[in-house]
Amino acid sequence: MKNANGIRVYENLREIADPSHSCLVVWDVQNGLVDRVFNRVEFMSSLKRLIDSVRGRMPVFYTLVTPLPVSFRSSWSFYSAMRRFNVADPNKLPPFMAPGSHEAEFPMDARPGEGDVVLRKSTASIFLGTDFEPMLRNRDIATIIFTGIATEMGIESSVRDASNRGFYPVVVSDCVSSMDREAHERSLKNMRKLCVVEDSAAILRALETQ
Repeated sequence: MKNANGIRVYENLREIADPSHSCLVVWDVQNGLVDRVFNRVEFMSSLKRLIDSVRGRMPVFYTLVTPLPVSFRSSWSFYSAMRRFNVADPNKLPPFMAPGSHEAEFPMDARPGEGDVVLRKSTASIFLGTDFEPMLRNRDIATIIFTGIATEMGIESSVRDASNRGFYPVVVSDCVSSMDREAHERSLKNMRKLCVVEDSAAILRALETQ
């Protein structure tokens, strides 16, 4: 650890991921997305092992996709959904993550536990429309460890926002996934230039010494 005019600067993964100033984010790990990723079995196995290992040692935040009421959605949200689902008429878009649906539920292997925090959100950034940032500031959390779906969308968007806000963003490479393997790999390559990207084995080794 270095000191820059009274500011602590962490130098390695052990310091960055210290549980005393870190939290884990489980981003959008819901049935409707988990069932569509390219590597479901491997992804869920790595994610469950990581969650089980850090729970009780640092705060765990789950995000829950919670769409806005149809009459309050933006024009852009309709346009992007039409592209994603290849639908020409916005009135014929399929329901997406409807509250109470099986699609919106957390999978059995990665459900929130006692003391975990569930954040309802409608954007691709954990910082927009939630109390996430003030909650971290209240706990003096400096490091956000990101897991979940999709790598090139909510994960990368939230990582960039975290960096811009002065947090240490850490992406767990085998605990993030996507419906598009090429986009997932491209996003990880991008984020290696922006933040800390390590696999779960490296994270767990760093935590073993804490």
